[in-house]
Amino acid sequence: MIGALLLGVEGFPATGSPLIDQLRDAGITHVDAVDGTPGSALDGPGPVLVVRADLVAHTAVLRNLATEPGGRTTVLIGARGDSPPGDPGGVGGGLAVREERGQIVGVGGDAVLLGAVRVAPADLPLLAAAGADERPLDRLLADLVATGARVGRQRAGRLYAATAVDQADAERRRAERDAIDEDAARLRMAVKEHDDFFTTYFISTWSPWVTKACARLRLTPAAVTGLSVALAALATVGFATGLRGGLVAGAALLYLSFVLDCVDGQLARYTREFSPFGGWLDTMADRGKEYLVYAGLAFGAERVGATGVWPLAVAALVLQTVRHQTDYWYGALHDEAARRPGGDVGGALGRMSQRVQSGTGSPAYWLKRIVVFPIGERWALIAVTAALFDGRVALLAVLTWGAFAGAYTLALRSMRARSMRVPVMTTVDLPYHRDEPWSMRRGVSHPAIQRLGPLPWVAVAVASAGGALLAAGGMAPAGTASLAVLVALLLVGVGRLPLRHPHDGPLDWLVPAGLRAAELLAVVAVGAVADVPWPVVYGLLASLALRYYDAMARAEKGAPTVPRARWDVPWHVRVFAVAVASVTPVALPLLVLLSTYVVVVFCWGVYRGWLGYASPA
Repeated sequence: MIGALLLGVEGFPATGSPLIDQLRDAGITHVDAVDGTPGSALDGPGPVLVVRADLVAHTAVLRNLATEPGGRTTVLIGARGDSPPGDPGGVGGGLAVREERGQIVGVGGDAVLLGAVRVAPADLPLLAAAGADERPLDRLLADLVATGARVGRQRAGRLYAATAVDQADAERRRAERDAIDEDAARLRMAVKEHDDFFTTYFISTWSPWVTKACARLRLTPAAVTGLSVALAALATVGFATGLRGGLVAGAALLYLSFVLDCVDGQLARYTREFSPFGGWLDTMADRGKEYLVYAGLAFGAERVGATGVWPLAVAALVLQTVRHQTDYWYGALHDEAARRPGGDVGGALGRMSQRVQSGTGSPAYWLKRIVVFPIGERWALIAVTAALFDGRVALLAVLTWGAFAGAYTLALRSMRARSMRVPVMTTVDLPYHRDEPWSMRRGVSHPAIQRLGPLPWVAVAVASAGGALLAAGGMAPAGTASLAVLVALLLVGVGRLPLRHPHDGPLDWLVPAGLRAAELLAVVAVGAVADVPWPVVYGLLASLALRYYDAMARAEKGAPTVPRARWDVPWHVRVFAVAVASVTPVALPLLVLLSTYVVVVFCWGVYRGWLGYASPA
């Protein structure tokens, strides 16, 4: 539960302030009004919403800040015009700040701190220490930035938030605030401010009305996510028929599924119903729907006579899974670089990217958004190509565009990462994200490994898995394919050697993606050489991919990390298992058994991590 602390300032006493009623309307039951030093009012577990009495804002602004789901200290910021004229820093805090990727990364920028801060429990001692300062919120934020703490930021957006210089100015600003339709502004703000091209022009133009209807029906964001999954499943059934009517129906249902996929997030922002579970569920549902659709396209195309379509679905799954790994870790790298002194986010390439991103709506801006092939563009491409052609063409289109986008982003991000030189992998639980269980966290320490670092060894693992796939595909001499695959897959294990080596190189953020690519390629190679049915191979790949996404989604959404079960095994043991399967006559049942095992481990982790969790943040 969050409490609120209203700080009186000169000319704006806390006692009797209209902000007290607004804070209670925002859902905060415990409000302390303090006209002096706030120290004694900070006793409690927190978090605490601290508001200066000279702030004029919509109640929704206070509610949004109080319910910010990140769990970290978050500040309300605005442009200089949101503070009184004649004061370059503004009042109500007023510290000039610099923001990057949704967080405060320094002082002296173009934004100013307005009079509200949601203080995380860990930062309450800093606020108490700053209480004797003339501007305690300024002091708190400056101290947090100086220590490199993660500080979130929030803007009023279409809502109103400003600080006043005196009571007459406050009355004028209240009139400006009351002229804005608060509910309509909240609804439009539920839509992401900077989204992708397809989502912006073909979804967000009308999805707020669906969001409003869902809110009136008292649907939860999780319920809307469930409806989105159900529509994707129906779309899969349509694709699986392989017939023109089924393909067209599947395309329409896939579009509606994506509409609800956007609505669940909009509903969460509109109703302020956030939870780590909801964020995790949304991510996992997106991936599950994508895997269902790929499978439906492949099944339907082969049902009507096409051949070689399941390998395309397998390739699409592998490609998107590895790409999402690089997306996640590059985002973490970018955030870490922005927080460091100097805020270097990629040198000349970074500055060029920022210029393009600042030109919202320009052709270059939309080209940059489209070329990376986000989920909206993927869904649109699948729907259009499936409706006009068939599942084979849809999968080929996804692979072609996805491969280009992967090569483009990997090249540019690698160059920017070399400029940043941020060891992001040293800031996380490395064995957990490498998928090494708790009981097997010992690596090998050797001078050769120390000199090379982790990435070359992981590159060898990926190359070995790729060699196994080539051997399975007929590149090996006749009669020796199984042996060649076995040897190549055993070499994949060298990717585990540098576990004890610090992952502090500029490109070591690629290590998790490399390990995931090695394991997935190993499974494909074994399926090919042992002539395992492609749907079985696809099922094992999908179960492994969900395991990978579980770890990423928990970290990204602030969800609790579940310790590995004692009977869990690391990635290299699974590779060894499929390598053995490649030279046995029972490869099919072994792969089915491994797939079942991975699903059971995943479900056990979900059960342990979420049982009894129900309260929103």
